[in-house]
Amino acid sequence: QVQQVESGGGLVHAGGSLRFSCAASGSIFIINAIGWYRQAPVKLRELVALITKSGSTNYADSVKGRFSISRENGWNTVYLQMNSLKAEDTAVYYCAVDRPGVRYWGQGTQVTVSS
Repeated sequence: QVQQVESGGGLVHAGGSLRFSCAASGSIFIINAIGWYRQAPVKLRELVALITKSGSTNYADSVKGRFSISRENGWNTVYLQMNSLKAEDTAVYYCAVDRPGVRYWGQGTQVTVSS
């Protein structure tokens, strides 16, 4: 069993920055990857950024060069640094922890970027 706690998000003007953190606990040794996903109104949930057990990262094309995912102390905390935010980044953001055969979703946090 894995638990995660998200923090961060909020309201920011276009061009501003925000940082999310996702703190994992429990059976973290079986985690394969941790990612951030987002879902805007009337849109499907989409991958924003992902970091794997080996440290490889993957980003949505729309956030490349603006967002950065990193981790600290193994899997204890994963960060999503979001810079140069745009109105189209407005969405509910979710931390997702992947272990073999199971994905654990966080509670979701609203990000609103005002133009």
